[in-house]
Amino acid sequence: MLRRHLLALPRLALPSLALPRLALPSLILPSLATPPALAQSAPAPIPVDVALVLAVDASGSIGPEEFRLQREGCAEAVTHPAVQAAIRGGALGRVAIAMVEWGSPGGAATVVPWQVVGSPAEAEALAGAFLAAPRSPQSWNAIGDAIDHAAALLAAAPVEAARQVIDVSGDGPDLRGLRPAPLARDSAVEAGVVINALAILRGRPDLAERYAREVIGGPGAFVQVAEGRGDFARALRAKLVREIA
Repeated sequence: MLRRHLLALPRLALPSLALPRLALPSLILPSLATPPALAQSAPAPIPVDVALVLAVDASGSIGPEEFRLQREGCAEAVTHPAVQAAIRGGALGRVAIAMVEWGSPGGAATVVPWQVVGSPAEAEALAGAFLAAPRSPQSWNAIGDAIDHAAALLAAAPVEAARQVIDVSGDGPDLRGLRPAPLARDSAVEAGVVINALAILRGRPDLAERYAREVIGGPGAFVQVAEGRGDFARALRAKLVREIA
């Protein structure tokens, strides 16, 4: 009887034990979804026959007219047919040239950065940059600091040069700087740099001897002489031919 009563009771709807399906946010792993971007490598250095720094005197002894003659002499020299022929005669037929002005202790300044010259058009562009660059404020005659600045410029040059040369031109000896010229010269030569000099005598016949003793260094280093600013272009032209050839 009891069993019949139990069977007569209504069936209760039991809750389903199935777990609800959760909507999970899609997980994106950037490192797996996309390959990481490759780091851009630095551009390969440009191979040249010579990397040359023209370290030009801009100290207080250089008046405005003399400064103009000096800049014009640099422009005339790099575009001269003899210098162009020397450039073309190299194994690669191109050189890299930068201009530094010096004078003040620790104040040497790059006024024209590296430019590769392998054609007359590139030489004309460099000559224009020489003429257009503003004069840097300089005083005294800190040749040692000029050599240090030029050597650092060569070390950071975006070219691969068979030879590295610093071309120091001035009308006076090393007077005062953070480092004496002979010490700066020795460091640069140890790094494989050749230092030549252009002595603008202006009535100082001992200047060439001072430059030979204190400034130049490295295999085949030499001193070129100019009698005055008017002779600067000729002397620099002859010096460039000798340095590049």
